[in-house]
Amino acid sequence: MRIFRICAAALVAACLVALPAAPTAAHSGKLKLTVAGDGAGGVTVQAVHADGHRLDQAVRLTLTAEGEGGRTAGPLQLEPAGEGQGFYTSGPLLAPGHWRVTVSAPAPYRTTATAQVQARVAQSPPTAGPPVVAGGAARATGDQGIGWWPLLAGGLAVAVLAVAGPLYLLRRRRTAG
Repeated sequence: MRIFRICAAALVAACLVALPAAPTAAHSGKLKLTVAGDGAGGVTVQAVHADGHRLDQAVRLTLTAEGEGGRTAGPLQLEPAGEGQGFYTSGPLLAPGHWRVTVSAPAPYRTTATAQVQARVAQSPPTAGPPVVAGGAARATGDQGIGWWPLLAGGLAVAVLAVAGPLYLLRRRRTAG
């Protein structure tokens, strides 16, 4: 019985030692980097394992760029973006024009990707005008909220529940007694 316990403890210890290396080994240690412009002066990168699985931890990606006329940008460490796992963004970085952008990942991944990016001047959002209703007539209202009828329906539902609950309990006491 003592030998069984020693073997079981050794097996558990071996599994715990091998566990930290498992994620990198399971994905062959390579990344697939997809580099693109963000439509203005920034760069976006999507990083996934070479086998297509999403990243489960942040990776320190580094961006460098070479533009027309000898212009350069970087090196810049990319920060994970809020769009999802493995999604990185540089923010406004490049002046308008054509750029050759290179993104690299450090060890243990050692991956590099290069893409041509067209940087443009960021456009401002359209100005908000009055809403247009059918027929082309403009409707100017002070309140653009959800309207009064959902509030009325919610208030009515609360009132019905406030009255129905005590009535149900009162009837239940009468039938039980």
